[in-house]
Parts: sequence; C-alpha cells; structure tokens
Amino acid sequence: MTVGKDVSALFPDVVNCMQTDNLELKKLVYLYLMNYAKSQPDMAIMAVNTFVKDCEDPNPLIRALAVRTMGCIRVDKITEYLCEPLRKCLKDEDPYVRKTAAVCVAKLHDINAQLVEDQGFLDTLKDLISDSNPMVVANAVAALSEIAESHPSSNLLDLNPQSINKLLTALNECTEWGQIFILDCLANYMPKDDREAQSICERVTPRLSHANSAVVLSAVKVLMKFMEMLSKDLDYYGTLLKKLAPPLVTLLSAEPELQYVALRNINLIVQKRPEILKHEMKVFFVKYNDPIYVKLEKLDIMIRLASQANIAQVLAELKEYATEVDVDFVRKAVRAIGRCAIKVEQSAERCVSTLLDLIQTKVNYVVQEAIVVIKDIFRKYPNKYESVIATLCENLDSLDEPEARAAMIWIVGEYAERIDNADELLESFLEGFHDESTQVQLQLLTAIVKLFLKKPTETQELVQQVLSLATQDSDNPDLRDRGYIYWRLLSTDPVAAKEVVLAEKPLISEETDLIEPTLLDELICYIGTLASVYHKPPSAFVEGSRGVVHKSLPPRTGSSESAESPEAAPSAGQAAEQPAVIPAQGDLLGDLLNLDLGPPVSGPPLAASSVQMGAVDLLGGGLDSLMGDESEGLRSDVGGSPAMGGSGFTAPGPAAPAGMGAPLGSGLGDLFDLTGGVGTLSGSYVAPKTVWLPAMKAKGLEISGTFSRQVDSISMDLVLTNKALQVMSDFAIQFNRNSFGLAPAAPLQVHAPLAPNQSVEISLPLNTVGSVMKMDPLNNLQVAVKNNIDVFYFSTLYPLHILFVEDGKMERQMFLATWKDIPNENEAQFQIKDCSLNADAVSSKLQGSNIFTIAKRNVEGQDMLYQSLKLTNGIWVLAELRIQPSNPSFTLSLKCRAPEVSQYVYQAYDAILKN
Repeated sequence: MTVGKDVSALFPDVVNCMQTDNLELKKLVYLYLMNYAKSQPDMAIMAVNTFVKDCEDPNPLIRALAVRTMGCIRVDKITEYLCEPLRKCLKDEDPYVRKTAAVCVAKLHDINAQLVEDQGFLDTLKDLISDSNPMVVANAVAALSEIAESHPSSNLLDLNPQSINKLLTALNECTEWGQIFILDCLANYMPKDDREAQSICERVTPRLSHANSAVVLSAVKVLMKFMEMLSKDLDYYGTLLKKLAPPLVTLLSAEPELQYVALRNINLIVQKRPEILKHEMKVFFVKYNDPIYVKLEKLDIMIRLASQANIAQVLAELKEYATEVDVDFVRKAVRAIGRCAIKVEQSAERCVSTLLDLIQTKVNYVVQEAIVVIKDIFRKYPNKYESVIATLCENLDSLDEPEARAAMIWIVGEYAERIDNADELLESFLEGFHDESTQVQLQLLTAIVKLFLKKPTETQELVQQVLSLATQDSDNPDLRDRGYIYWRLLSTDPVAAKEVVLAEKPLISEETDLIEPTLLDELICYIGTLASVYHKPPSAFVEGSRGVVHKSLPPRTGSSESAESPEAAPSAGQAAEQPAVIPAQGDLLGDLLNLDLGPPVSGPPLAASSVQMGAVDLLGGGLDSLMGDESEGLRSDVGGSPAMGGSGFTAPGPAAPAGMGAPLGSGLGDLFDLTGGVGTLSGSYVAPKTVWLPAMKAKGLEISGTFSRQVDSISMDLVLTNKALQVMSDFAIQFNRNSFGLAPAAPLQVHAPLAPNQSVEISLPLNTVGSVMKMDPLNNLQVAVKNNIDVFYFSTLYPLHILFVEDGKMERQMFLATWKDIPNENEAQFQIKDCSLNADAVSSKLQGSNIFTIAKRNVEGQDMLYQSLKLTNGIWVLAELRIQPSNPSFTLSLKCRAPEVSQYVYQAYDAILKN
C-alpha cells in the first residue's frame, strides 16, 4: 500500500485483524482503513463496532488511536456512528485522549458541520479551553480557530480577559506547536485598554527566546499588534522595542531558506517600525556565499534602514556589491545607491560621485542602471547635479536597454537648453524609431516636443518628423493619442502647450516601493504565515478563500484617527473613509489592477470628420507667440515641408476653442470632438449606451453599455458584439473592489455562443454588498470580462443616481436638525447652467430618480426647494436648490457628512435635469 500498489481487495481480511491486542499491528490496520475507507464505504461500516470498542479500551494510547482514525475516515455514512465515542473521548480522564479528540472535532466539522453543531461538540470544545492540561488547551484552541476560519461570522472563540489568562498560563507549558496555536489565537484578541495590552505583551515576551523560529515569529506578531495600543511615551514601549531586535537578528543565523522567510517578515516589520532594527545594519550586509534570493532581500532591508547616521557604511558596502559577478545583484546594488540618494538628502552628493565612478568602469549593464537612477536623482534634486550630463552623453552609444534609453532621452529633453547638440542626439534616436520599444517611443516624442518648445527655430523639421511617425506610421494607440494631443496643442495654443509640457514637475518621493499602509497593517497581522512571505493578503492566493477574514491592527492609542469626525463614522465609514488600497492578485480572473488600468475615458469616440486630409499648417499660426518675429519667414513652409512629404500629409483640423476649454471630466475624447459635446444621461435618466471596451483592445469583443435603476434594483445594461472571426463563449464578469461595493448579483448569462458579427443585449443585475475600497474618481468601476479567448479589462464611470434609494425622503424636523448638525465646511455649492424648467417640473423630474423634495418656499421671487436623498451605503445628502424664474442657472447647495460625495451628486443633478 505504501509503495503505491492497490491492495483494496484485502479489505475484509484486514478488518478482521482489528480485534488484535498488538498495538503495532493495530496501528497498521488503522492506517490501511484510513487509506481505503473512501473507496469501500460499505465495507468500512464493518469497522465501526471495533472503533466503539477501542474507544473504551483501558489503554489510553488505543483510545486515542481509535478516535484519531475515526476523524480521518471521511465517509458520511460512518460519521453519525462516531458521535458517541467522540463525546466520551472529549471527557476522557486522560489528557492525551482529550487532546486527540479536540482535533477530531475539527476534522468532523469539515466533513459534516451541521452534525457537529447539533451534537453540541462546539460547546464541549469551548469548555476544553479551561482544561488543566496545557496541550489539551492548545489543541482546543487550534480546533476552534480552524472551525472559526471556515465560519467567519460565528463567534466561536469568544475571548475575554479570563479566557486569555488561561491561555497565557497554558502557553508556558505547551509543546512548540501548541504555543504557536495559542499565540495565533492571542493575536486575534482585542485588548480593552493599553494596560491589558501591556500585561499580555509582558507575558508573551519570554517566547522571543524560544529555539523554534515559528514560535518567535508568532510572538513577534502578537507584540507588533499590541504595541499599536501602547503609548510611545511609556518606558515599557522603549524596552519592548529593544527586546524585539535580538530574536530577529538571531533568525538570520539559520539556514538560507529560513533566513529568507525571516527577511521577508523583517521587511514588513522595518516598514512598520524601522526603529526596532535601526542599530542592526551590519547584520544585513551580504555574505559572499548567500544565495541570490537572500542577497536581494538583504539589500532591500539595507535601503529601508539607511539613515544619515549609517549612510557612509551603506554606500561603501553598495559600491563593493556593484563590482560583484552576479548581474542581477549588481543591478539591484546600483539601483540601491540611487534610492539612498533620494532617501538621505545629505548623502546625495556622495551617491552621485559613486555612480559616476561606476559609469567610468564602462561595464555596460552598470552604466545603464546608473543612468536610470540618475534620472530619478534629477527629479528629486532639480538644478543641483546637472553638471554630470556631459558624462552621461558620452555613453549614449552603449545603451541598448529600453529603460536606460528612455531615461537618457528624458534627460536630454528635460535639459535640452543646457545641451548644445540636443537636437542631434535626439535625431540619432529617431532613425530607428519603429524598432524602439513603446516606452522609448513615447519618451522620444515628449522629449522632441520639449526641445521644440525650448528651441523652436532650430527643431521645426524634427518635431514634424516625430509627430508624423507617431500618428501616421504607428499602430500603437497610446503613441498615436499622445502624438495627436501634442499636435493639437501646438497648432491651437503654443502658450498652453508650453505650460502643459514644460510644467514644473513634482519632486519624487523617497520610497516608491513601500507597501500601502492598510495592506501593511493587514500583513503585520499575518507575520509568520505564507502571506508575510508573499507580501499579499491570504485572499489573494488561498483557493476559494471562503474562510479568509480581513484582519487589521487595533487603532493607535491617542491618535487622532478616531477623533476626526465622529458623525462621519457610521455613514461615511464604508465608502469614504477607506483609503484606496491597491489589492494584490485576485482569485477568479486575476486582479483588475494588475493590468494597470488608467482612469476611464468618457466622451464620444474620435469623429471621422475631425481628421481632415490635405496640407494643413501643422503648427497652425500659433507659433507667433513662441517665436516672436522669427516666425514670419517660417510660417509659410511648415505645411509642405520636405520632411513631411509635402501635401500628402494628414493633420487634425483646427480645434474649436470649446474643445480646448472642455472640463477635465469630459476625458480625452473631447480633444477630437470638434462640437465639444459630452454624452450624458437622457430619456428616463438612463444614459445612452457608450462603448466601454473597443473591439481592437479585446481581440474583437466590443462591449458597450449603461447603468439603470428600477425600484430597488440596479442593473448594468450591456451589448456584447463579436467583431472577431471566431465564435465567443464561456462569458464571465467580475468587478474590482469599488467605492460603493457594486458587484454582479448573478453570473453573466449569454445563453448561446456569440457568432461573428452577432450582438447580444444583456441586463446584468447588480447589488451593493461587494468589497468596498475608495476609488479615484469615486464612481470609477474597474471590470474584468472573460470569454473562451482571454480576459479583458476596462473601467467606466457609473452615474451616482443609480445608488439613490427609494426610502430617501427625510422627515421635515429631521431634515432641519440634520442640516444644522452637519458642519458648514461640509457644504458645497454648484451652478446648474442652461436649465429652463420651473420648480414643479424640476421637483417631479428629480423625484423619478429618488431625489425627494421635503419643502418648497418662495423667497423674494426665488423658488427654494429643500431635498434629500440617501445612498445605498446609508449616506444622506441634503440639498437646497435655488431657482429664479428668469434665470436659466440654478444654484445647488449640498450638505453631507461625507463631502467627497457632493461633486458626484451634483453631476447626477446636472445630468437628470438636462435630459
């Protein structure tokens, strides 16, 4: 059996051997039973009597063996026969039997949860937490934790100070696995105040000196969590920080695999509390025989711990690493020097001179990495180290990696006025434009436009050449779009172009790869588990993740977080207060954020009429303002310049001023839409369908749609069109976490496969019980659609009025009290222009979209409507709408405890009233 042969035919004979008194033989028979019971359930019932008998054997080892085997036989028919023996074993006088029975309850719960609850085993398990034997306590905790994980809503481990005290007492006498179970359970407890947190920390601290690294990490997890509740002024807080460093350092003397796990955990700890290890920099210096994965992890932690005090040591060490033989490690070391320059300002000069020394080595990959990081140093310290540009330009020919080429092009474009031959340098890149990667092409386009804006007279042909290459000869939509935008900007308003392209850039921040704070807090709660090694929450990699509970650290003592807005807590808590976490890889369709979705682009697609054929003056007449009088002689020869191939050259028509002044929200579509209009809601407040996912981006699948609300239900109305040559089937849809928890309430049902050139209309019901995460903009929805060909991603903006619920009418008195209660700084005012309705028409039109009029007054000839609406997550919005009969502009004042919602409520008002 153990060597893979099928011996199930001997089942009846082996079962007969169960009656033996020989313990070794009995173990083998039980092992056989576990293996084959599943394939022979009817025969396995023959063994039940022996189990029942063995559970009453005078020898506790046999009783425990019987109950352990019963738990491992996963056959439904047998489970009900096992309840009585299990009940006896849970109350057995021998602790060895009780601890085995505790684990058996968890196994039985996995097979038949209802049976375990009906038989009252869970209550018996809870009683075992008060058992006199520490191992029984540990196993009871482990079993309850296991069951609680698969039923997050049940409050099985009802921890209180008394039960915590029992666990802490048992902690000292358990085996190491028992200690880990108890420590993990303690980490889920929320102390009622800082004194209780401190007392738990004091009793857990001795575990830090345990020989087993898993126990140490579990203890670190408990301490890191409860430290949140301790005031930093306490002496004990400082003592605890000092006590945490030595055990973490000791973990690094283990074998490489354990070192790696320890380093991944330390990486999280250092991001949360760098002060713990700030004096331990030398432990993270790389040893010559460390495997590459340990080296890279140590390097990462060195940079996180770098400070003014130790930067000299760190730089000397990094410079040494940059001469190693391992290419990946050398690259990371050179990057690290750049990150140190950005992090510790006082060291920037030394870092730059170190990088220049490395460039002088002429080792190709070192030079390329150095140029990439010097670009970042220029972004952090403008006008400080530009003297090194000459050295960088000397190495131009040796650059063959896209990132390094793009960085060098950025430097040339950004500092074109300081480089005499900038146009020649950029022209040299332009020769092989189509062979370059997209990153380099985009950078080259921007750099040449910058150069043109700085030296318009000398670079006119160059800019025409690059715009033509980017717009006509390229099939990359990003490149074409950027080319058209620059083209349109330069031809209509070069001053605006100068302001946009040559704008002051914000300084880059110190640490670009820090884990987002809420995710970091969650990962700290998972120290010592796989989540802390992957740096992803369990929901991202646990299959089916039904039992994954999101954990978070307790609120900091004395912090202002809880005091900021007491009223906002219940209503805005869900939608508005949550920071925009970047979640890790999701389960079904992969994470929507992995594909780097940009903000959604609304507005009409490029109209055919907006690109005219013919010899148009590429840069319009707008050059005058850039070049003053010099432009007179140039204006005439731009259109038919030889570089552009004379009159066969295509350019966008002159833009209407309305297009340039369009509000930001109307998206890039407006740059090409010469009428300047933006599609908004129409009909009974349902927006016309717009194309969300064009066929060229989704291998032939085109998705257009809109959102609508009927009584108490929201739906996404989709049209799927197959513009490919093959049949499409197996459709599924998933939303990313979003501000209001929008999620599909049913699967995406396309009943028949979608043949080429066929369309299907689907109304997908939505609910608002999905995961919540604040998006920017607030009404952004990121969607993944899967079919038999691939997974496609797009994002769209939903109108907020689909979330206005039917019971949004507030009582008058309540309205008055709430209006007064919401602070004045939460009030926002907006103008609704070009609306010619009277007050009654406005009121009835808005009521159709669940915006209810509470009262109407006439003050000095103006109609004042007082209105209320309620969002699906319980946020109330109060409104005052001022209407003057002769004036087509209305004034809308909105008050809300979550003021970030107001802008989107105004957009909903505007859309409803104008359609």
